[in-house]
Amino acid sequence: MKIIYAAICVLFLSAFTSVEQENLATTNDEITETVVSSFTLINDTKEKVSIYTGSGFVTLNKGSKTKINCKVGKEVRWAKSGMKKGVIFKIKSDMCGKTLKLSKLM
Repeated sequence: MKIIYAAICVLFLSAFTSVEQENLATTNDEITETVVSSFTLINDTKEKVSIYTGSGFVTLNKGSKTKINCKVGKEVRWAKSGMKKGVIFKIKSDMCGKTLKLSKLM
């Protein structure tokens, strides 16, 4: 009887352990997928500018900077009075994680 009880305990513990390992693997995969990259845009022009970043409006003074989410294919546009204007550039994957100058992208 003790042998049967011990065997049941071992089976139960091994099943519980494999479920925990599977849950940890799923959690790690989800964390990896939710990491969002960005890049920094510096206004190195001699003027104050307003832009639409693909997710919101930003006004940049001379020499100021902003972080923009790196959503490849999104357009960064000029803005005026809260309205989108012409396209400045489209976000490319090679921009992610870098610091870029506005004058080079115009």
